[in-house]
Amino acid sequence: MNNSVSNTGRLLWAGLRALLVLTLVTGVLYPLVVTGIAQAAFNDKANGSEIKSQGKVVGSSLIGQQGYSLDYFQSRPANGLGENSVNTRYKLLLSGATNLSADSKTLIKQVEDAKAKVVKDNSVPGYTVKPSEVPADAVTSSGSGLDPDISPAYAELQVHRVALRNHLPVAAVEKLVDEHTEGRTLGFVGDPRVNVLELNIALKALVARQ
Repeated sequence: MNNSVSNTGRLLWAGLRALLVLTLVTGVLYPLVVTGIAQAAFNDKANGSEIKSQGKVVGSSLIGQQGYSLDYFQSRPANGLGENSVNTRYKLLLSGATNLSADSKTLIKQVEDAKAKVVKDNSVPGYTVKPSEVPADAVTSSGSGLDPDISPAYAELQVHRVALRNHLPVAAVEKLVDEHTEGRTLGFVGDPRVNVLELNIALKALVARQ
């Protein structure tokens, strides 16, 4: 009887020690090591790929923003975004796509309305945008609705409007777009792109220097 109780006690103590060791290794040491490596080797990405302007964090290079005035470059439409309807204490945006089919009348109208707006907003004296010149990303939202980038074609289409509204030479704004155009990842993955937030921060800085 005593041996049985003693064996049970030893097994319980061995199990407890194993639990404590595993908790220490997997719950404390491992997270600290991974966090340390991430902070040392990938500090920017580990902290959310933050973008700063005048010393303040204004967004992330991975998340698109809406609501820019026509003085700035516009992002892609975000028709797939929704708002949190459960916890109404906070106004949260929910990422998502429209899930509308290519022949959806709703989608077709959204695209037609968006194209008409792009043509109207970006046609300025001396520069008229043709509907055929409007790229797809100017009138359609991404799968997440949070795409931070636009195509170089969409950025270039907006150059004349941005230059006029900010009293800047067209060549200076074109140069800004060229400087913020990124090529394909590794030279062959994806498409060339322009990060809208980074471009608009550079635009604001350029305007301030005038």
